[in-house]
Amino acid sequence: MNKAVLELENGLSLEGMSFGYDGPCSGELVFSTAMVGYPESLTDPSYEGQILCVSYPIVGNYGIPAMTRDEWGVCLGFESEKIHVRGLVISDYSGKFSHFDAVKSLGQWLREEKIPAICGIDTRHLTQLLRDNGTLSARILPASVGVPSERVPLRSTTPGKVGPLEGTPSLSGGNLASVVSCRKPILYGKGGKRVVLVDCGVKHQILHCLLQRGIEVLRVPWNTDVNTIDADGIMISNGPGDPSACVPAIENIRKAMEGDRPIFGICLGNQIMSLAAGATTYKMKYGHRSHNQPVRLCGTDRCFITSQNHGYAVDTATLGEDWEPYFVNLNDGTSEGIRHRSKPFFSAQFHPEASSGPTDTEFLFDDFISAL
Repeated sequence: MNKAVLELENGLSLEGMSFGYDGPCSGELVFSTAMVGYPESLTDPSYEGQILCVSYPIVGNYGIPAMTRDEWGVCLGFESEKIHVRGLVISDYSGKFSHFDAVKSLGQWLREEKIPAICGIDTRHLTQLLRDNGTLSARILPASVGVPSERVPLRSTTPGKVGPLEGTPSLSGGNLASVVSCRKPILYGKGGKRVVLVDCGVKHQILHCLLQRGIEVLRVPWNTDVNTIDADGIMISNGPGDPSACVPAIENIRKAMEGDRPIFGICLGNQIMSLAAGATTYKMKYGHRSHNQPVRLCGTDRCFITSQNHGYAVDTATLGEDWEPYFVNLNDGTSEGIRHRSKPFFSAQFHPEASSGPTDTEFLFDDFISAL
């Protein structure tokens, strides 16, 4: 492995070793506290435009499985057909992997997909830095681009912020859903009920959760007018970027809410539903990205452990009187979903499809299907 450097917009430069693609990258640096699931995380379209820092120290020990597909042509073990993160930052890379279905190493996969990666970084302290300062722009520079001669210790005094790195786009106001969405409608499965799935960057496990329950799924681009489509229900998927930039999707869902067809939103879909309902959203300091976020079902003492990946949240105080909070985060009190008081409309900020996290809330798919 060759030397590489992780540069942050606040002036901090951290030296490590490159184990991915030998090229530079830039993006919004975010952290995840998940202990497993790197094939699923790296292929999650919600990470589009971001460099992912994994706080768990050992990564790569179980390798990468083959890209196999189920009977409907949907990938197994991956959340999309390609890696969506701009780059990867870890502490200890396990080049020697061991797992019964592994066919290649994490490093080999990253090189094939042209994704830069750096190891040898104190990622737990880097996570603390991001928690204190908020999400930062960053870039990974391998030795081929040039590495500073002197290492800057991670625990040194951090200079003040100087703004985003040159050439690193801000994700605020960015419509990344249009980048990761499908380009034309795709029909999956065959069943007595049909769901139109608004693809804002859908994870494949969402498709699995519907198809395994005998639902026919029509996956459509993010800006499709669902009001012109014959279906029993509407689902709005997860995805990256600023929800307020998805104006056509918001308008389409607002119009759909004039009717009575069940509507279910997940992650970005929750935010789009909330905006359609008249609420506002805001960018969080560093977001929720983990497999261990506790949420409570509002009005009850029932709590669940959830998988999450989002950088924006809904201000439920701005909801109209026809709506109410559905779930709330027990760590910071942020909104984890909304529901209509009389119509079959509800949403979850977390990921009930739970790939690769806990399956505590998969029952929400059953609730949605029961309402069809």
